[in-house]
Amino acid sequence: MFAQSFTEELRAAAGEQWDRVINHKFTTELAKGDIDRCVLKKYLIQDFRFLDAFVVLLASVIANGRSLEDRIPGCQFLAMITGKENTYFQRSFEKLGCSAEDRADIPDAEVTVKFCDLMRAVALTGTLGEMLSVIVVAEWIYLSWGEKVLPLTNRDDFLTYEWVDLHSGSYFAEVVTYLRGLLDKEGELIDEVGKKKCREAFLHAVQLEEDFFEMAYSN
Repeated sequence: MFAQSFTEELRAAAGEQWDRVINHKFTTELAKGDIDRCVLKKYLIQDFRFLDAFVVLLASVIANGRSLEDRIPGCQFLAMITGKENTYFQRSFEKLGCSAEDRADIPDAEVTVKFCDLMRAVALTGTLGEMLSVIVVAEWIYLSWGEKVLPLTNRDDFLTYEWVDLHSGSYFAEVVTYLRGLLDKEGELIDEVGKKKCREAFLHAVQLEEDFFEMAYSN
């Protein structure tokens, strides 16, 4: 019997909450294309506000990588995040009739503030393991639900199907494998104190992922 990898241990520690996130009604409603556009608009406005903090976090992972080999895939992913994914947001806001001025009048949700704070905090003062723990949650959870709903995905409106496509498929799976591999490597190098910090960061991020989906449906 093979021992669990560090990322598998962290995933197991999240228990049923992980499953609640990847099976959240947002994911199936999005894929089927019948999600309330007000819910989607609220979600996208807040999600777009993660972008800068996420870029800071990913750049910190790259900067703190243990080798050039560890850094290169992260650089390539960073280019995608600041290119194709950013373009999706701009096109979506235009279709939803939500200008930059409109968005500026909408305050950050509490969960948005907490998630951005977490990403910036680990990027600034966390270990490489803590940085990876947060970013692995963000990408692995999205790959998990993206692959799950992909067969259900309605292709009538790019607003819904492109968000699924961005979080599924071979390239995104390779990104998650890469990030998990880095965290698994850290798990072999750090002591129990370091592992505990990673676990805390991982579970905090899972909680925020669930809270974020719930926020989209709140009044």
